[in-house]
Amino acid sequence: MKKLLTILMLLASFNVLAAAPELGKEFDKTAQIIPIDTPNKIEVVEVFWYGCIHCYHMDPILNAWVKKLPADVTFKRIPGLPNPSWAPMAKAFYAMDDLKLSDKLHSALFDAIHKQKVLNPTDEKAAIDWIAKEGGVDKSKVEDSFKSFSMNTRLNRAAQYFRATGATGVPSIIINGLFITSSTMAGGNEQALKTTDYIIANIRADKAKAATSKK
Repeated sequence: MKKLLTILMLLASFNVLAAAPELGKEFDKTAQIIPIDTPNKIEVVEVFWYGCIHCYHMDPILNAWVKKLPADVTFKRIPGLPNPSWAPMAKAFYAMDDLKLSDKLHSALFDAIHKQKVLNPTDEKAAIDWIAKEGGVDKSKVEDSFKSFSMNTRLNRAAQYFRATGATGVPSIIINGLFITSSTMAGGNEQALKTTDYIIANIRADKAKAATSKK
């Protein structure tokens, strides 16, 4: 009897673990439908802030996940910008992109803030100095990127994007401009990515049905 009870408990546990993510729990619809850059693919976006410890912990897990993405899925990051204090790190993100330093400095910037604790993420001048030093580029080039007209345009878009997602924090993951999940919603970093995989699979299936119906 005890053995049977144990088996039943294990099966019950498995069923709970294997349960599909639910809309309104592990994920939700975005506040607005957000246009995507690649309509022929499924677009995944991480909204993040370098100053966020949860984003720091998510980053290596997310990087490993991105490396295994199938060809019909595209990924990008957009800096979260819910308030002006997050602007220095949003500028740092775009400046590193301008200067072709993202691959070299993305993870290093997280480390500087959360591991070495040598950089205040709200200090714009310190961010400029850090990028110039660690990137091995002239400081004036970093300053020019921070102060450029295109930077202001991108910051405005990042702020608009954050509002459109309906995100209440970071890191948040936006799938195809339609759905949002996060570690908080899904119950952890790994769970957020499993929820993302689930949504991707369903969008892929819907696309396949739509394509078949047109034939």
